[in-house]
Amino acid sequence: MKKTIILLALVLSVSGAFAQKGKVTSAQTFKDSGKLDKALEAINEATDPANEKAEKSIPWSKTWEVRGEIFQAIFQSKDANIKKLADDPLTTALESYKKALELDEKGKGSNSVKIKLTLLTNDLTNQAVEAFNNNDYAAALKSFEQILEVQNLDIVKADNPEGVDTVILFNTGLAAYNSKDYNKAVKYYTEVTKYGYNGARTYSLIADSYMQMQDTANALKTVQEGFEKYPEDNGVLTAMVDLYMKLNKNEEALKYLDMAIQQDPTNVTYYFAKGALLEKFGDEEKAVDAYQRATEVDPNFFNAYYNLGALYYNKGVKQIEVANSVPANDNAKYEAELKKADVWFEKALPYMEKCHELNAEETSTLESLKNLYYRMKDMDKYNAILEKLGQ
Repeated sequence: MKKTIILLALVLSVSGAFAQKGKVTSAQTFKDSGKLDKALEAINEATDPANEKAEKSIPWSKTWEVRGEIFQAIFQSKDANIKKLADDPLTTALESYKKALELDEKGKGSNSVKIKLTLLTNDLTNQAVEAFNNNDYAAALKSFEQILEVQNLDIVKADNPEGVDTVILFNTGLAAYNSKDYNKAVKYYTEVTKYGYNGARTYSLIADSYMQMQDTANALKTVQEGFEKYPEDNGVLTAMVDLYMKLNKNEEALKYLDMAIQQDPTNVTYYFAKGALLEKFGDEEKAVDAYQRATEVDPNFFNAYYNLGALYYNKGVKQIEVANSVPANDNAKYEAELKKADVWFEKALPYMEKCHELNAEETSTLESLKNLYYRMKDMDKYNAILEKLGQ
């Protein structure tokens, strides 16, 4: 009699275990037939720790593999109602596949899971790209990092132990930068430099990430390293010049700016930047030469004409201040000093007129021309400018 009771208990125990493993089979069948809501219901029952009957299915690796498939299928579904079943299905899928690998001590289902992880990488990539294009950079970063996590799983890495997906690494850094997670941006960009991906540009991006964190020391160190590695690359050279200018290290900026001009003598922005730097130094004559060279390289480069006009205009304004400082009883000297101002205004005029020709609506140019025409006593043009300004 006792043997019968023991045997009956054993049968009930085994049938209970098979019942829950049967839930996993049912979940997979529902998934394969497109009934994802029922599949989810079944797999949730088989993985619910509060469900006593799930005692046997929870430690079964197949349970978690099927769970990963179901959540991945929810992500892939075009049905809005199905998509509502999970907030972040690919994250749940990844966690499920990892759990399946962890429980599969003998590796019986490892190849099957490896294939599903490859497919998951494709889904994560699509999700990351979509999030990035929608300016949801934090979500893009999460998906890119999950791709890297998959690629670093032992079972995946075994097929290509030395392989590194530099494109994903770089895009992870880019997503981190755009989500303002600059520490992570530096981390991933730095990893990319080990493989030479994107050359000097990556060093510029690392430096900019450091600048966003107000870490000027590391920013400068980074661009210097980039320049040493890629001395012929104008991108890192330009980044170095920009950084030196931001740090007010103008002598160094000018030195590297001259190097940049030697490397790319047709780049108009270099001449313009050089002119602006030389103005800072008070070397107006060389600044004028640099601005004029910019206009030769690009006859339609507005900023060079404007700075030339502004340089002469401001000298005229300063000369008026000199005239106004002349004692009131010395009218002859006052008039003489005033005429000197007109010389500068006459030099400024053609450059401001050129600016007006290039951009007829630019307000600063119109205001300057208004004052210049008034000084030159050209009232017809003065009134035309007033009309444009609505005055």
